[in-house]
Amino acid sequence: MKSISYTHYLDRSLDALAAARSTVFEERLEAAVACCVGACLAQMPILACGNGGSAADCEHIVAELVGRFAQERRAVNAISLTSHGATLTAWANDIGFETVFARQVQAFGREGAVLLALSTSGASENVVKAATTAQALGMSVIAFTGSAPGGALERAADIVLAAPSSETSIIQQVHECWYHYLCLQIESAVAKDGILD
Repeated sequence: MKSISYTHYLDRSLDALAAARSTVFEERLEAAVACCVGACLAQMPILACGNGGSAADCEHIVAELVGRFAQERRAVNAISLTSHGATLTAWANDIGFETVFARQVQAFGREGAVLLALSTSGASENVVKAATTAQALGMSVIAFTGSAPGGALERAADIVLAAPSSETSIIQQVHECWYHYLCLQIESAVAKDGILD
């Protein structure tokens, strides 16, 4: 990609965020909130997986939920499947990288739990396998992807949040807004309910 100016890059980011204001995205995000809140109220875990920048995003989301986002409360049961270095490297070395997340979904997931599946391409094999494993367990799968249509992850998800961009960095910026909104709403709902006083 050729060099672009700072303002041009910001304009592209703002265009994607403006497109994300669509009611379609709002409805899907509210469905994701309801799904995650339902899991919390049922004492079920929220799992998250992804690669590269999305792996870092998983740790970010889980830090907000286990720690705190905007108010004092008890911890939300959330697990980043990207954080277990020994498990990841042992399984990838001995068995294969394509199932490193699916294996952990088998360990930590159960019916009523939620998997946040992050893949800007929508085609990451290990994320797709985690999603199909989660569905087989009766979990809900929320996919965070980009605008490329028809990805395998979309077919394995209950709710698809596809950022309106095909550029990885812009997709991740939209995802960041969605993650923060999701964390804010989960925290607000479960704290209001009283189970996390």
